[in-house]
Amino acid sequence: MADYGELVTHIIRQIVSRPEDVRVEVEGDGHHYLVRVRTAPEDLGRVIGRQGRHVDAIRMVVRAASLRDRDRVQVEVED
Repeated sequence: MADYGELVTHIIRQIVSRPEDVRVEVEGDGHHYLVRVRTAPEDLGRVIGRQGRHVDAIRMVVRAASLRDRDRVQVEVED
């Protein structure tokens, strides 16, 4: 099993201005995982990006990483 939380944490800390405020929680069982991301309020727009492009790209990278183990990973950004 890949560590999807570490992957998402690494990507998001490169984007935000306050990397120490990034919180990532992973819930899952078997081959289904939910990755919840929380950031500082001023960094929320940076993580989501224009028209959701950044968060879509993060989801695509995580989806590519999960193909090998045939896992289903969902990434959510919370307020």
